[in-house]
Amino acid sequence: LYPLCKGDIMVDPVTIAAGASAVSGMMGYKGNRASAKSARQVGEYNAQVAENEAVLLQRATRDQERNLRINSERLAANQRVMTAASGVQMTGSPLNALATTFFGTEEDAALIRSAGNIAELNKLSEAALTRVQAGASAATFRYKSYGSLLSGASGMAEATTLK
Repeated sequence: LYPLCKGDIMVDPVTIAAGASAVSGMMGYKGNRASAKSARQVGEYNAQVAENEAVLLQRATRDQERNLRINSERLAANQRVMTAASGVQMTGSPLNALATTFFGTEEDAALIRSAGNIAELNKLSEAALTRVQAGASAATFRYKSYGSLLSGASGMAEATTLK
């Protein structure tokens, strides 16, 4: 009991318990509020990463389509040169081969754009979902912080009623 004494006055253990309960509730409140803020910040960071990845996917899709068109132009130029070298005019079968190259390129380009759009949309959806999950997590921590305050107040009230 000596540590509880101060001079000739003894500190009431119930008061200590009530104070400890109040401090515990306040610490829980502060900790959960910090966790809520952290959850929001982490969620926002992850959402921004997903949005940046969507931009990179958009660029990659554009580059892939550009490369397809460059290669297609080379193929068509090669077909024209080969046709000219053979002495045949660009009508009939040689023209059909060139048209097939052109339409095949357009079809492939449309597929590349479509796949790129889907991948980009997936990343943007991931970003939105991450923000929603972060908000829900932050709300959970906020409610826990209120619970800590109430628990601390309850413990303090309970300790003071023991007097």
